[in-house]
Amino acid sequence: MLPLQFPDPDITALSDSIPTRAEEMSVLSNLTFDELVQKVVHSLVTFAINLAIAIVVFYVGRYAIRKIYNFLSTVFVKRSLDRSLTSFVLSMVKIVLYFILIVTVIGILGIETSSFIALFASAGVAVGMALSGTLQNFAGGVLILLLKPYKIGDYIEAQGYAGTVREIQIFHTVITTGDNKSIIIPNGGLSTGSVNNWSREDYRRVEWPVGISYGDSVEAARNKLLEILNTDPDVVKTTFAADRLARKQQAEVKEEESEVSNAQTGAEPAEEVRKPGFFARLFHPRRSREIMQAAGTPEVLLPYKQAAEVADRAPVVLLGELADSSVNLKVRAWTRSTLYWDVYFRINERIYAELPSAGISFPFPQLDVHMPDNNQKQS
Repeated sequence: MLPLQFPDPDITALSDSIPTRAEEMSVLSNLTFDELVQKVVHSLVTFAINLAIAIVVFYVGRYAIRKIYNFLSTVFVKRSLDRSLTSFVLSMVKIVLYFILIVTVIGILGIETSSFIALFASAGVAVGMALSGTLQNFAGGVLILLLKPYKIGDYIEAQGYAGTVREIQIFHTVITTGDNKSIIIPNGGLSTGSVNNWSREDYRRVEWPVGISYGDSVEAARNKLLEILNTDPDVVKTTFAADRLARKQQAEVKEEESEVSNAQTGAEPAEEVRKPGFFARLFHPRRSREIMQAAGTPEVLLPYKQAAEVADRAPVVLLGELADSSVNLKVRAWTRSTLYWDVYFRINERIYAELPSAGISFPFPQLDVHMPDNNQKQS
């Protein structure tokens, strides 16, 4: 059986069938004035129609992008997704949709989109080489969202600045300092440098240096300081687990009191807490655990978390240093991270007000000056 043979295409004939620019000019020159005007009018009408369609598609597409953006934003909020992840994903979706819309409009106008995409790709390579630091910031933003070293609302210290995280954008993170200054930090440095996240753990240890005079009883000072700490409602008395249980019981008592008050006044009861969905548990595990706990679902702690929960966190008073003018005590206690500064300043004030009642005095630097006797010096 003979194999099928196809005749080779005549490349020369194909190339000859494509009109050259000289041939096109000669065809145009052979047209009459009426034919030339008709051809120009036809081209203008076609371009005007395409331009009108492109304008309509642009405004309709922009409206659709706005609706998609709002829809996704609403879904993310209802699903209780992490706000940092929400802002990052929404900005990326908006950029991609606008790029698709621009390419579509250019195609409607009759411009070759393949050449445009190739030009955009080559320009992207050139811009990427010129803006390597910006791309590093973009990669840093992706790593921050994946690894979650911090999230919106956390108080962090990084790159020489400290403040509360307000926004996590594609290329930078915005933090607000204690005096309400907005600091913009590139994500590249945040993803590769050290970040001190003060809000990551639920509890923090507070320490007060207290100096007492030589001769004062250290035991009396210790007893008084422990009394001050143990009577403060926000200081952990034994363990984290016991503190969580006590706070949970307090919340239940307040909830029962609120229900009784609502029943007496006829107010509507609070909305029932709904269990989080799959995406909420995937992207926001901490918030998911809080909601699950509020909904009555038991939470299984990891072994190292269990060890931290049952460790002794009672307040302690230690003798830290025998200084030149004072005996320095170290007073340590644990409290919730959100209450750190409230407890710190409140206990400071109570120490100053109540410690003297136990016979303890606060020393200050003293200097003994010995003057020589002039009579003895002359003799």
